[in-house]
Amino acid sequence: MPELPDITVYIEAIQRFAGGETLEKITISDPFVLRTVRPPAEDFSGRPLVDVSRLGKRIVLSFEGDLHVVIHLMIAGRLRWRAAETKPPGRSALAVCVFSSGSLVLTEAGSKRRASIHLVEGGDGLADHDPGGLEVLESGLDAFRREVTNERHTLKRSLTDPRILSGIGNAYSDEILHRARLSPFRLSDGLRDEEMRALHQAVIDVLNEWTDRLRDEVGEDFPTRVSAFHEEMAVHGRFGKPCPDCGVPVQRIRYADSECHYCAGCQTGGRILADRSLSRLLKADWPKTVDDLERKR
Repeated sequence: MPELPDITVYIEAIQRFAGGETLEKITISDPFVLRTVRPPAEDFSGRPLVDVSRLGKRIVLSFEGDLHVVIHLMIAGRLRWRAAETKPPGRSALAVCVFSSGSLVLTEAGSKRRASIHLVEGGDGLADHDPGGLEVLESGLDAFRREVTNERHTLKRSLTDPRILSGIGNAYSDEILHRARLSPFRLSDGLRDEEMRALHQAVIDVLNEWTDRLRDEVGEDFPTRVSAFHEEMAVHGRFGKPCPDCGVPVQRIRYADSECHYCAGCQTGGRILADRSLSRLLKADWPKTVDDLERKR
């Protein structure tokens, strides 16, 4: 799922390509992507795009007259830009915002339709789509500590819950926890002061560094390779590969439709965390430490 760095780069690109442009029409190709009936899409035609912003992991296109298009890409949704002189998008397009200079196209890989568009009017309508999580890059350590410790969760859950922190998902939470040298299963209310400071600083550093990195990759173009997996990441998506800091193979925990990646050497004192399904299957054969893992190999 695109997270804060990816969404930020999308927003900046939309501003470059369509900022100030008048919307000609919104075309909905897949009826399941549009989750609202009022205001109708026709009301947006003829209005200039006055702002592009972020609500959590949602992208907001704001048009004259306090009308807003709220786009949630979910896991597989992506945005494309088609210049006006190019051929129209194919059947993969779920929705298209047509401007005089080109078209902003929403696509989604796979057969599951999770990406969504909401058409809303006014500030109150827009607020209904704000999960309410803290914007860490705009807040200090005290506010961060209050949000993270308000409810007792694992650090992985606290980082990825949009009601607690804004814009962080599975990929960057792995990178943040590795940078902070903290286990994903540590409880949010059990951190020492220095650990909380390290976690807060890791959030800021990882999000800023990856936003800058993605900006440099895109340049003045429109993003075309938005992915949760990057070869330069320390642990996310790197199961079995050596940690760039200590060389220990990166470990993985699978749950539901997601995965958590971590380094046992850097984050858990050499302990291999239990995978709910696999560790139950292997029982006594499940390696408990990095040394056990090496012996079994």
